[in-house]
Amino acid sequence: MLSIYNATSKDYPIIQEIAHQTWPDTFGAILSKEQISYMLEMMYSTPALTEQTEKKGHHFLIVKDEDIPLGYASYELNYKGSSKTKIHKIYILPEAQGKGVGKLLMNTITDVARENQNNTLSLNVNRDNSAFDFYSKIGFEKVGEENIDIGDGFLMEDYIMDKKLA
Repeated sequence: MLSIYNATSKDYPIIQEIAHQTWPDTFGAILSKEQISYMLEMMYSTPALTEQTEKKGHHFLIVKDEDIPLGYASYELNYKGSSKTKIHKIYILPEAQGKGVGKLLMNTITDVARENQNNTLSLNVNRDNSAFDFYSKIGFEKVGEENIDIGDGFLMEDYIMDKKLA
């Protein structure tokens, strides 16, 4: 049975493990091994996770089946002073995809957003990531594109997607 909980700093190793298991599968055909390695360190080192949670206001959720972690998401309420909730990360182990983990994460974030009077969910997705189709199916619409220079000569080339909450 799936359960979801708010992660703390004690859960960073779980988040890091899932990231290292999902990223090569998710991005292996899109990004170089060098860029994947660079981004994992940039976003998932313990100091990076600490900064995201303690300074940037990111909240992490972890989904488990019994005691087995299957995926995580992070979000930020009132993104840039707006009534938007920004979903910064959502990753599910390949073997757990299609089992309702993503839906549970999205529904939980939607509920939290509504409780905090946020009326839009927003996220970025790599332009070549097949997750774009998943997000479109669940009501997100492409509202823009951006290229983000993340250093070391690497770019994140993303679509910006929003979903209005009723």
